[in-house]
Amino acid sequence: MTALPGETPGTDDAPAEDAPAAPAPGGGADGPSPDGPTAGPDAAEAQEAAAGGAAGADAVDVVAEPASASSEEPPEAVEESAKTEKPSEAANSSVASADGSAAEETSETSADGSETAEASADGSETAEGSADAAPAAELSEAQAELAAQRELRERIEKRKAEKAAPISAGGGLSGTAADLLAAVRAVESGEKAGTAFFARTAPAPAPAPASPRPATAQPPRPAVPEVPAQQAASPEALEAVRAVLAQGGAPEALARPAVDALGEQAAELLRTDPWHLLAVSGVRPEQADGFARALLGSECGPDDGRRTAALVGRLLEQAALRGHTALDAAAVRTALAGHAVRDPDAAVLNAVEEGVALLFGEGGDAEPDETDAEDGEQDEDGVREADPTAGADAAPVRMFLGLDRYALAEESLADGLARLVNTCEKTADWTEAAAGAPSPSAAELIRTVASAGLVVHSGGEAARAEPAALIAAARGLGLRALGAAHSEDGRRRLAAATGDPATAVTLAGLLSGAQGPGRDEDGALALDLLVVLDAPQLDVEGAAVLVEALADGARLVLSGDPGVLGSAGAGRVFADVLAARACPQVVSRTPDPGPIGELISGIGIGELNQVDAPGKEVVIVPVRDAGEAVHRTVQLVADSVPRAFSIPAEETQVITVGHGGAAGTRALNEALKQRLNPGPGRFGGFDPGDRVVHVPAPGRAVPGVVRSADGEGLHLDCGGVPVVVPQERVESSVRHGWALSAHQAAGMRWPAAVVVLPGDAAQGLSRPWVYTAFGRGERHLSVVHGVDRALPHAVAEVPAQERTTRLRPLLEALLTPDAASSTG
Repeated sequence: MTALPGETPGTDDAPAEDAPAAPAPGGGADGPSPDGPTAGPDAAEAQEAAAGGAAGADAVDVVAEPASASSEEPPEAVEESAKTEKPSEAANSSVASADGSAAEETSETSADGSETAEASADGSETAEGSADAAPAAELSEAQAELAAQRELRERIEKRKAEKAAPISAGGGLSGTAADLLAAVRAVESGEKAGTAFFARTAPAPAPAPASPRPATAQPPRPAVPEVPAQQAASPEALEAVRAVLAQGGAPEALARPAVDALGEQAAELLRTDPWHLLAVSGVRPEQADGFARALLGSECGPDDGRRTAALVGRLLEQAALRGHTALDAAAVRTALAGHAVRDPDAAVLNAVEEGVALLFGEGGDAEPDETDAEDGEQDEDGVREADPTAGADAAPVRMFLGLDRYALAEESLADGLARLVNTCEKTADWTEAAAGAPSPSAAELIRTVASAGLVVHSGGEAARAEPAALIAAARGLGLRALGAAHSEDGRRRLAAATGDPATAVTLAGLLSGAQGPGRDEDGALALDLLVVLDAPQLDVEGAAVLVEALADGARLVLSGDPGVLGSAGAGRVFADVLAARACPQVVSRTPDPGPIGELISGIGIGELNQVDAPGKEVVIVPVRDAGEAVHRTVQLVADSVPRAFSIPAEETQVITVGHGGAAGTRALNEALKQRLNPGPGRFGGFDPGDRVVHVPAPGRAVPGVVRSADGEGLHLDCGGVPVVVPQERVESSVRHGWALSAHQAAGMRWPAAVVVLPGDAAQGLSRPWVYTAFGRGERHLSVVHGVDRALPHAVAEVPAQERTTRLRPLLEALLTPDAASSTG
């Protein structure tokens, strides 16, 4: 391949922040300004943006926004669909840019799904394993059963009190994760039949897990269209919210997102506590301050308990968008001081007392202090708190704050994984299966799974053949074995590796009931072995739902490449399970082949090497500026790659650092559409034949092609599955998809990939980003290179952004002697 040039000049273009926040209605807590906030961005793209984080940023970094925004130039709030988009002038936006890039913004629904309010599209699925395909009425019924977080906390307390019962998991979830959990528990309790939650015939009751069962082939079923069910806001609720917004000087455009975020009682909540407006994506603290001042007058001030509690909640939500499930209390206090809060300590205490946050003293870092468990006590939710009476000689305890949804999800997940470790049946003889494995690494994986209920398998793209061999071996032993991938592309590749389409599903399809074997008579997944591929894409809430759905005695294998970008949602499940060493670990010795595989292997250890590519498998295309980068990218996709490799344009994927900027996904998609499928965009900006990416839920990016549109909505073909996106959801959940971010592309591969690195992308680069982006091409990789020495620097010096989580210490505390002795 051509050596990576070190002398290519980068551009002087400043990264454009495409999603500025809306004009502030007030300059702070002390007085309103004439302008009000505008509707914020869709959750998915902002979540992906935040998930990337700033390269090399501190794990618990919190950037405090100014207490007053009166001097800011009012930027746009409505995305390019309104055709009024302009570059942002709010350089200090509080939402982190996608993939760490300053060019990434929060104003548009990301196609990467970084798949929660202001959330990262690379899609957390922030309930990545959510049942977004479930019917609307069913989800609404489940949501009614879990209407308040207090109820979730009480359920956790009750579950922890049942010491005699088998360890269960997953009590403290919310959103779509809680919906699935409610459905499972309704079946387990006998309150509802299993058929009430799945639009298909219930499977026959599974035999006892101790005895191997023949693996019966499941007939293929049509996939459920991936359109999230969303309960429509009532006209009365919308009208009431509009009246309150008008009274506070905020635009009526916020009415619908306010009802979506706060529910039918949104008007009353906003009237009594105007800072609830911060729950609406895109609204900044200074805007909520102006709204509150207009409604409450002199009654409110910077230390109003309602304001400080809302600010604490917002800081934790923003931390979750960057992947953290907890935040150092000192960082929260510093950020509160930046919002003109005079007594940050009292504000933190007030937020804890109000139930906005949980306070605990067990570290979420890599090396938690074991004395925390001795010198603290548990609150009603089982969360460890520091003992304020501890003596001066006691070891210092780092205090952490967290949202209860993540704290409880991590506890549920840890309990569930411990349950799988401790209930695994080891009756089958896997000796012959291991002897017949296609590779030594596959044989090692089979032998390890034979004696463990939880196994972690790591390796590159070629190592995916090993989980496929494991699934085939298990089914040969009569076990119900299945593989679940992050994307439809991953599902197809796994099915091809096993030779049996019935062995592969998507994780979302499995949990929604649209794919897989369904549930047994107890409401658990009818499986003896589940292999989760692309496990680094699992966020903590999705993982908790998944583990909750597995029966006692089932085996779980988490398989993935630790070098890729992490999940779009909060948590780092795969990394935490690896670090806790709570189960056996199998590291593949199968290298990725060819020049691309050699290049990726070097990047994984921090080396950007020149590789020999006689067939031009890897090509470097130097560019001087962003305009040239766009031009050369279009030329590569439309002409050069098809001519040299016979790879059509529709099988070449463009990947860039962010959505904004002169060479972000928006600019590239506009140029590629003009060249490859020009048209007026008569269907909400789309034409038949357009490549798109659909974000059915935060954290999930589903590539597709536009087929048509009618009164029902936009008709897409997503990997052979017809999907209809309702008209009201098109603007927020569909984007053009010739160019994607690396987060959106994670878990998928194409015959050819063109990675675009304009000069303004340098700040968004990191080793995991480069590793992920460069690994998306199977036969060919072109790098449009304009970042000069920033690329080798990122590979060598900028590791993955650390995330503050609690799963690792929780797993270490639950580690049993049997699990420890079997850890590889």
